[in-house]
Amino acid sequence: MADSGPKEVAVIGNTDLTSAELDNNIKNTMVEIEKGTSLLRKMEISVAEAEKRTGKNTVNMQEMYTVYLIETRPVDALTEGITPDSLWRRYSEFELLRNYLLVTYPFVVVAPLPEKRAEIVWHKLSADNMDPDFVERRRVGLENFLHRVASHPVLCNDNIFYIFLTESVFLQADSRLKAVNAAFRVKNPDGRFTELKHYSDELQTVLSQLLRVRARVADRLYGVYKVHGNYGRVFSEWSAIEKEMGDGLQSAGHHMDAYAASVDDILEEEEHYADQLKEYLFYTDALRWNVSFPPCVQTVRTFSLKGMTSKLFGQETAEQREAKLQVLEQQLKEGEEAVKEKNTESDEFVKTAWVDIERFKDQKDRDLKEALISYAVMQISMCKKPWQHTERCFDQLCTRRESVYSFSMSL
Repeated sequence: MADSGPKEVAVIGNTDLTSAELDNNIKNTMVEIEKGTSLLRKMEISVAEAEKRTGKNTVNMQEMYTVYLIETRPVDALTEGITPDSLWRRYSEFELLRNYLLVTYPFVVVAPLPEKRAEIVWHKLSADNMDPDFVERRRVGLENFLHRVASHPVLCNDNIFYIFLTESVFLQADSRLKAVNAAFRVKNPDGRFTELKHYSDELQTVLSQLLRVRARVADRLYGVYKVHGNYGRVFSEWSAIEKEMGDGLQSAGHHMDAYAASVDDILEEEEHYADQLKEYLFYTDALRWNVSFPPCVQTVRTFSLKGMTSKLFGQETAEQREAKLQVLEQQLKEGEEAVKEKNTESDEFVKTAWVDIERFKDQKDRDLKEALISYAVMQISMCKKPWQHTERCFDQLCTRRESVYSFSMSL
């Protein structure tokens, strides 16, 4: 087990990337996208199980929390440099990792984490974050998050991410990483990113409405299924007073009872599809983070202040004014060069960010299409299956009744 050895510390905390670091990250992004590399091609990653533990928090009080077992192993025996390993991580460590990726790669649409507490759920579903069903769904969501990062052409090569998977370390970070937020007031927003903001807002609205409608439908569906349990009792009692059709009525009653009891498994399966929709609901926050980053939303224009030389004032001598003019002209020249350099960096940043945004849109279209089609197929199967058995029972009842009627008429 990786967590049995001595603890090391990885510090991941500088939120202020220099221009050189940002430019290097952008160049690496373009190179890795062209290569199409992926950590998942070399390593199998799974969040195998969840475990509840108790411990003391920062204020020295007992608390209960959940840890998740991350297991990694090479895809095949020929893969070099990867050994089977496992370690435990808390949800807060996943949050820290994601905030680090957001700050380090602001031009990448970083996958979201599953919700920390259940939201937009139907009334019978527990909102307790320690509920076993919720913990299991979050385990699946955390595994999906790791797969998203490990399959990304850029993020999969990050050293801190690899340490997160393979080394038992406490990730320490600047406090600013714990609550990443950005709000910039810009003068000349890039039109494409303005449209992207509207796109993310619209996507969030549509998915929120869809999830709320689904929760209301689940509530009503639960009631409809439970009503069929009453029909089951009716058929069972009816079978006791019918001689010829008793067996068929009793069989129909059993099918009605099974139909009523199946709603729990059906709605649990539906939650799987709801979690897929929630993932893209939370993706909208990642899109807004990309939009809010300054190089994405602001284009700096070059300028000239040569006219300022005629506006100098004061009681200086001609030599003093000439010296100040020379200093000012030098500063203006250096400023214009810096602006051109920043414009170039900004253009490269926007180009790289847009490549990843297009990748995200393609991924979103594929995933949501697959999820909605699977959901529709599940609904069709759900509606057909119980009634196929019940229909056979009623056919037997009708056949039996016709036989009895024909026999009585012959007498």
